[in-house]
Amino acid sequence: MFFPQDKKLFRHIFVLATPVIISNLSRVLMGIVDMAMVGVLGASSLAAVGMAGMVTWTAMSLGIALRTGTQTVVSRRLGEKKYDKCSTALRNMHLFALIIGLPISYVCYYYTTPIISFFITDSDTLWQCIDYAEYNFLGVYFMYGCFVFQGFYTGIEKTKIHMKAVLASNLVNIYLNVGLIFGTEAVVYYLNETPFSFFTFLWSFYDFPKLGVKGAAIGTFISVIWLFMHYALYLLKPAIKEKYEVFKANIDLKMLKRQLIISYPIAAQETLVMFSFTFFYKILGIIGVLELAATQVIFRIMHASFMPAIGVGQACATLVGKFLGEENPDKAEIAIYESLRGSFLIMGSVGIIFACFAQYLIPLFTNDSNVIRIAIPGLRFVGLLQFADSVCITLWFALSGAGDTRVPALFDVLTHWLLFIPACYVFGIVLKFGFWGAWISFGLHLFAFGIFIYLR
Repeated sequence: MFFPQDKKLFRHIFVLATPVIISNLSRVLMGIVDMAMVGVLGASSLAAVGMAGMVTWTAMSLGIALRTGTQTVVSRRLGEKKYDKCSTALRNMHLFALIIGLPISYVCYYYTTPIISFFITDSDTLWQCIDYAEYNFLGVYFMYGCFVFQGFYTGIEKTKIHMKAVLASNLVNIYLNVGLIFGTEAVVYYLNETPFSFFTFLWSFYDFPKLGVKGAAIGTFISVIWLFMHYALYLLKPAIKEKYEVFKANIDLKMLKRQLIISYPIAAQETLVMFSFTFFYKILGIIGVLELAATQVIFRIMHASFMPAIGVGQACATLVGKFLGEENPDKAEIAIYESLRGSFLIMGSVGIIFACFAQYLIPLFTNDSNVIRIAIPGLRFVGLLQFADSVCITLWFALSGAGDTRVPALFDVLTHWLLFIPACYVFGIVLKFGFWGAWISFGLHLFAFGIFIYLR
């Protein structure tokens, strides 16, 4: 249960997973810093960023399918030692990302106001939510491209590249947010007499106004473009450029078709699942703005648990694909068990921390006493769910690494729309259980999907 049976493979999993875990945690830190900065502006700003993030991620989550379609094929070709085909898979998916990414960015940006108006009725929260969503929608194509790069670098077992690019992007985002959210005057005032006074340099040549939520959105948009460019620059490294022949001009339509067969169930799954979470947020918005703000805080902190598990899952998917490419399915199975062990230990440990120290964690992200009162027991409940979530995340990645995406995607969508959302509405609004009705429904979905994915 707790100790690795194949120590060499267990270590290799974490050699691959650790850079991804670090990059994922740094992304969590970026989101937490964003939230802490926005949280100073009040509960309505916090709720606006949470809802806008959830709605825009519905469009961006298609990138997860592009990453999977890239990583699964790249890792399989790596196992077959067909290195030039690894870069072919990269070019194929970048072309597809361009074809779908630009139209989606334009349409979502153009219709931001009616889209957000469907989910938010509170006028103060509404316009802040629109401000944040507009810039997020502009970054959809660049986010797709970043997911494709991530799939390629993870598939060829170069996860440190992913880590370095994400860390740099997160630092850019935090730095921009400081000035754009609070303005030049506040930055200079608070940092001038501190060890961080150097960071006031770029903000002092012009009087940047305080932009609040819009400033956070602009900072995030610029950091996504930075991330895209940073990933691209690593293709110039001789070890990658020459071995994988990345700058060939060919596209393999037969391979692209295979990649899309792997990707389309995940594309549908991610879009419909994220859309279900926008309804989850809408139901919580009906229950109350404070409940919605508390949920936003809980979800941000939850990332500290499942982002490391995603890192282990991605390493698992790469090794499953590679071992199947080497025609060694027994080794692929062992990799799944060792990955599940590592994920269970990580998420379980963090979940225990959530349950035991929620009263100290929540006040770090908001100073609203009413939000804190609601969020503390909510985070404790979420801590207990982490053990089930570790099974869901790791085994989902294992199946995707083997190319099995359709049935898990279908079941995930069905449990969200036939169990999670109806139960959320009934328990939260009809039966008047409020905040707890919504979160208990989430727990029911998680256990149902965990049982299915294990049997699968």
